[in-house]
Amino acid sequence: MGCRRVPGPVLALLLLLCPPPSPACPAACRCAPGEVDCSERGLREVPWSLSTNTSSLRLGYNFITVLGPRSFPALPGLRLLSLAHNRLELIHGRALLGLGALQELDLSHNLLTVLTPETFLPLTSLAMLNLGSNRLGELEPGVPGALPQLRALLLQDNPWVCSCGILPLWRWLSHNREKVREKSLLLCRVPEQLNKYPIMAFGDESFRQCQETSLSSQHYIAFFIIGPFSFIASIFFCTFMGSLIVFYHSLRRESHCWRRP
Repeated sequence: MGCRRVPGPVLALLLLLCPPPSPACPAACRCAPGEVDCSERGLREVPWSLSTNTSSLRLGYNFITVLGPRSFPALPGLRLLSLAHNRLELIHGRALLGLGALQELDLSHNLLTVLTPETFLPLTSLAMLNLGSNRLGELEPGVPGALPQLRALLLQDNPWVCSCGILPLWRWLSHNREKVREKSLLLCRVPEQLNKYPIMAFGDESFRQCQETSLSSQHYIAFFIIGPFSFIASIFFCTFMGSLIVFYHSLRRESHCWRRP
């Protein structure tokens, strides 16, 4: 029996009525078109079987501790990512690659102590970053500086160390007040005498004792010249003094010999 060919219009109609199956929803999550909710599922890592059409991913209230390199599959349409209320301690510098369309990132209520600008460089569209309720004592101003579209930054409820080390962040905050939400909740934790003192209440005079110690190129050139010269001069000086002492002792020995009867 010969094969019967299905007419083109009929085949097109069948494809419309029976579209190809969509990517499976991760077993531990609830999914809707464009949205994946994996909150409160006891997850210890980011699920990998995510549709490339995902625009919203919620991973809050889980047990994720580390985001390693490329922790996420390619999600070119992802706009919102929430990792709030996990146990995040470390985010690798390449953990967020492939999330260039991300506009809102919630990292609040975790255990983060250090963040580097490199981590946020891929997020060229990010408008809102929530770092509240972590363990940040300092924050490099290069972190928000790496986000060209940033409009809202939340930093409240962190144990800020109000020493000279916080000066760069204070300068950034002072020049970007419109981007910082809940400014009144940015409070010092250390030192004890400044506990619960608002960071934004500091003025220029508060950091007067924090002198810049950076050296100019002239300083380095002077060190390179003076260092070897002083070393060679000390060798010559020690050699000269040693020769004088030897010569002096030899003269005394000869004079002593001439005086013998």
